[in-house]
Amino acid sequence: MPENRTDQAHSEPGAHRVRLAIPVVLFMVLVITILTLPGIGARYWTRGDFNVIHALLILFLSINLVICYWEICLFLRRDYIKLRIEYWRKRWRETGRKPAIEFLTTKIPLAKVLSPTVWADVWATYSQFDSSYADRRSYGYNVDVANGFVTPIPTLTLYVAFTFDVLSAPVAGIVGVILFWQWMYTTSVYCGMFSANRQARISRGDMYIYVWATNSPWVLFALLGLYVSIRLIVNGDYSVLGY
Repeated sequence: MPENRTDQAHSEPGAHRVRLAIPVVLFMVLVITILTLPGIGARYWTRGDFNVIHALLILFLSINLVICYWEICLFLRRDYIKLRIEYWRKRWRETGRKPAIEFLTTKIPLAKVLSPTVWADVWATYSQFDSSYADRRSYGYNVDVANGFVTPIPTLTLYVAFTFDVLSAPVAGIVGVILFWQWMYTTSVYCGMFSANRQARISRGDMYIYVWATNSPWVLFALLGLYVSIRLIVNGDYSVLGY
């Protein structure tokens, strides 16, 4: 992907005839669905039931795995992202379309769906609202990169434990308390800092939609996860998840 423009496979006439492509938002939904269904399906297959709390946590853990990959891309393509920020800023002025919306609706070639360069645009478009992601010294950049590298293994651990109760409930609860608490705490701090230092070019409406709404799952789901994790420790079993 050139450094000063979007992948032309997204926009060139006839590009879809050369190679298969998929809209970004559709690919995201498919990946999250593929990650979520095995957990819910495995429970139904082995136990013959469905539990709302279990399903919500499996969905959230699956979403976090996708975000972790994006956060690794943030680290791997940090210099490239700075170039893309300027591209999307110019593009916004020229078209009047929000970069985030334009990126989500563009198509990426199937051969490049795992390319860190492609997913660098997640951060380049988000940086139109929060430019701190172009600064490696900022809180947002460092806390997200840390999440990307540190939380995949405990995320998968809880995914498996909540589905098959293969760990003792207190152990799973301790892992959950650590993980969900840090998600809630770090996200709350980030949102508080952003609100206090909101940039002039982002409206209050955009802040609610693109910042608060996109970050709120890491507070709301984390609160649910904390509740479940504490119950696992206190009860000593998986009854909170319907087992």
